Amino acid sequence: MKARFPFVFLLAAAVSGAFAEPAEPVNLSDAKAAVVAYVEDGRYQRDLAAVAAEAKAWIEARAGARRADERLAVVFDVDETVLSNLPVMRDEDFGYNTREWTAWIKKAQAPALAPVREVYLAARAADVAVLFLTGRKDPRDRAGTVENLRREGMGDYAALQLAPNDRQKITSRERKTAARAAWVAEGWTIIATVGDQESDLGEHAERGFKLPNPFYRIP
Repeated sequence: MKARFPFVFLLAAAVSGAFAEPAEPVNLSDAKAAVVAYVEDGRYQRDLAAVAAEAKAWIEARAGARRADERLAVVFDVDETVLSNLPVMRDEDFGYNTREWTAWIKKAQAPALAPVREVYLAARAADVAVLFLTGRKDPRDRAGTVENLRREGMGDYAALQLAPNDRQKITSRERKTAARAAWVAEGWTIIATVGDQESDLGEHAERGFKLPNPFYRIP
């Protein structure tokens, strides 16, 4: 009988733990302050630059080993990937307001994330096509996005696919996976995807490069 006691004790502890009150989450004000500190002390830019350097090296090496019949492409997300929305996010205290967000896009003033723009430039210098795949809405956000990319030196691309301006019950991951599959079916070899969300990466690409984003998450 003694041999059963440890098991009974562990089972009781497990059951008790399962019904225990969850710990208080991180205070929202503290979380926002931590994000601001991460940006302002240079860690965000360093982490961004590190991933961008890996992506640039891979793209250049892969382009150098291309077969004559390959149509190589890199798929980039837009927001917090090649363009930064930090100015409006800070104005809104890291909240989301559809009206302010739409007005911000129309202004076409989002600054480029310089390390990732270098990845874009490296791809084009290596004759690798750029395909932009974003959650911005079409047609609402197209004109502002086109102008913003042009202003920031990234107006040379083979495609700019925005999300339909409706309430489709489909996740960002599902939509972007389907878009990459369609591009592959058209004859593109997608050698890399570059994005700030896990949902920007995945199937139908040789490599994926996840940039830091402490601001929001999109499934």
